[in-house]
Amino acid sequence: MGKRGPAPKPTNLRLLHGDRADRINDAEPVPAAADIKIPSWLPVTARAVWRQYAPDLQSKGVLTAWDVEAFAIFCDAAARRRKAVKELREHGEVNRIPIMDAMGNVAGYRLQKSPWTLVLNEADAQVQRYGARFGLTPSDRSQLRIGGGGHRDPTEDLLT
Repeated sequence: MGKRGPAPKPTNLRLLHGDRADRINDAEPVPAAADIKIPSWLPVTARAVWRQYAPDLQSKGVLTAWDVEAFAIFCDAAARRRKAVKELREHGEVNRIPIMDAMGNVAGYRLQKSPWTLVLNEADAQVQRYGARFGLTPSDRSQLRIGGGGHRDPTEDLLT
């Protein structure tokens, strides 16, 4: 049987959010500082997601060279999710499939759920699972506090 409960927060997120010192693993292996590049296999639409999130995650130390593959999976899933939403919006959630009689004529129609619904559901699950690993879901953020005691000034990012 595997580990139970929610996946543990990354140490850098624990530090950023002011977790208690006795709950932080100070012996965790640390990846060497390295340039983080978008994987060549990542589709163009997923690269847009990468460019949207990666700089901020990297500046906070959450995205490292060791995390590239997992983050690329998140980006790919987010891009597939966006495509599925677009397709469902354009073509609808239900398809009318013709029913043919013995002579090859249309005898009626049956309704079928769009296959894009399955793509959307699978991408949603991946976005939630991998996004949580990087602190990208609302429920993860709601349980975290940034250290320092007070509220964070959103203009701080402009100064760095």
